[in-house]
Amino acid sequence: MQGGAGGAGWAPGDRVIGGAAVPSGAFAEYALMDAAHIMPAPEVLDDAAAAPFHIIYQTGWFGLHRRARLAAGETLLVHAAAGGVGSGAIQLGKAAGARVIGVVGGAAKAAVARELGADVVVDRLSEDFVEVVKEVTGGRGADVVYDPVGGEAFRKSTKCIAFEGRIVIVGFTSGEIPSAALNHALVKNYSILGLHWGLYNQRDPQAIRDCHVELTRLAAAGAIRPLVSERLPLSDVPDGLRRLAGGATTGRIVFLP
Repeated sequence: MQGGAGGAGWAPGDRVIGGAAVPSGAFAEYALMDAAHIMPAPEVLDDAAAAPFHIIYQTGWFGLHRRARLAAGETLLVHAAAGGVGSGAIQLGKAAGARVIGVVGGAAKAAVARELGADVVVDRLSEDFVEVVKEVTGGRGADVVYDPVGGEAFRKSTKCIAFEGRIVIVGFTSGEIPSAALNHALVKNYSILGLHWGLYNQRDPQAIRDCHVELTRLAAAGAIRPLVSERLPLSDVPDGLRRLAGGATTGRIVFLP
């Protein structure tokens, strides 16, 4: 979290955030970072909240605004809404003036999604989100779907996407990469949008810096704040990652040196 040797305008002791320089990792007391991709940590966030801030909200902002062009008054459907990127998408959707429907797995995660500000929460273990979306939208469907899950979540989302709706493909945490029925996209007139946020580091780094300014403003206004469910020592990395992979966690786990 603190800068080391000076460079690119940074001084030792500056609070900074960003990704570890590949192939170096980040589960360590010290990490290497590319100075060109470092951002100042928002002053309103402590180290644990600032650590996941960059990837959560950059991914969400580019997905919802640059790719899907989410507009105030639209309906946003967020899968894995109590997870790391999903929790951020709820907050960004509300900040944009959208009505947010969050899909989660279990009552505990449903409570988390409500606390984050979701207008409607669907427990996929006991409810069919397709029917809920159709009901609360009067049959119109969701204007934007934010999907980090893939698999069945994607296939069912195509059944409740609105006319000229946009499905943003963020990832495949289900372990299944679905195939898109393009004839279905044609007859229902919706778009399937891929999001690989890391490519913007190469192709439009200024957009990432501009986005960080906006996200820092939203954080200062209290509109967004990373959901950090656990703060653990580095010795707990293996156990924390196992629980994360098993879907037993909410928000982000932060490991502190």
